[in-house]
Amino acid sequence: MGKVLKSPEALLGPLPAILVSCGTVDKPNVMTASWTGIMNSQPPMTYVSIRPGRRSHQLIKETGEFVLNIVDEAHLNALDLCGQISGNDVEKFKIAKLTPKACEHVVAPQIAECPISIECKVHSINCLGSHDKFLAEIVGIYIKKSYLDKKGQIDPSKADFITYMNGHYFAMGDCLGRFGLSLTNNNDNKSSPNTSKKETDSH
Repeated sequence: MGKVLKSPEALLGPLPAILVSCGTVDKPNVMTASWTGIMNSQPPMTYVSIRPGRRSHQLIKETGEFVLNIVDEAHLNALDLCGQISGNDVEKFKIAKLTPKACEHVVAPQIAECPISIECKVHSINCLGSHDKFLAEIVGIYIKKSYLDKKGQIDPSKADFITYMNGHYFAMGDCLGRFGLSLTNNNDNKSSPNTSKKETDSH
């Protein structure tokens, strides 16, 4: 397999394309982000990397709280718009036609239109260079009921999440198998990670 050696750059993907909400319900702000992910399982820890000049950076640093909102395809335009305009100039929630909604554990609002919202409390801030990494503990999660299977777990086959790579948005692809398929040689349940095809069709 031929490969080409390139200079170091921020290249890893695809990544989740999400909306980060912060501030308060009365004075909310939101930004688009893809530099986010899971850092630890117990306690559940996540992060988001933000440039210091961003309005969201200032608000999150002040409150120590934010919400990661996973976006569906129906709100792709809002996702992109919030990455094109500045909260220093306009009220992004209004421009993007998004609704701030109160959370249980943080003052930062969740986005009512997003199917998944993850409440986060900042644990530490690391200055890395162009961006600061906000390491945070996940303290609560809101999930759209229709995304859950009979066991209360997220079924990605029912969702239409968005990913991001090289300046483009992508839909998620087909399920290729379950975790552990290399040990069981059983990856025939590709239609849904959590349910059988029959169960999925019956919903």
